[in-house]
Amino acid sequence: MCLDFVNTLDDRFTDHPKELLASYRDLARFAEDAGVLSHQPVDHLCAQSEKSPQPAQRALKSAIQMREAMSEVFYALAREKPVPKSALAVLNHYVQQAAQHARLVPADGHFEWQFDPAQDNLESPLWPIVRSAAELLASDQLQYVRACASPTCEWLFLDESKNHRRRWCDMTKCGNRAKVQNFYKRQRNPT
Repeated sequence: MCLDFVNTLDDRFTDHPKELLASYRDLARFAEDAGVLSHQPVDHLCAQSEKSPQPAQRALKSAIQMREAMSEVFYALAREKPVPKSALAVLNHYVQQAAQHARLVPADGHFEWQFDPAQDNLESPLWPIVRSAAELLASDQLQYVRACASPTCEWLFLDESKNHRRRWCDMTKCGNRAKVQNFYKRQRNPT
């Protein structure tokens, strides 16, 4: 989920990036689409954001700040570069904030993390997202974080392929596009 959240700034490395979190409603809908909030709390948060536009703007600003810190951390790791300390400090700030709202609850013979049902806290959609980032950073899966090899994409993804050599975020889009381009190059320049 955290990598999808980083990808909410589309075309990140171009002259014209596309912000997919243009409003608080976009943030709340992302949380719903990611499965961390159900429809009813999202509707409540969206209504709350309309009643309190300034706190909603602050929450959106926090979301973007958190996303950009995640971006710096995960792109550095995907490119095998040092993680910027400032980005990690920002990310840790949000991890600590989320931890204040987390608790363990029993679930079918085991326990799982759950966040307080803080329906009036407009930053509540951030908590499970940053928890996802923290869990990925502390897991064995971290070595499989990749940036799409397409120069027009570069989205982050978790390579869960059998041999962990996946190059594209989505084979049907970026991968197919690259293969078609290579095919046309070979047809124009047969050796």
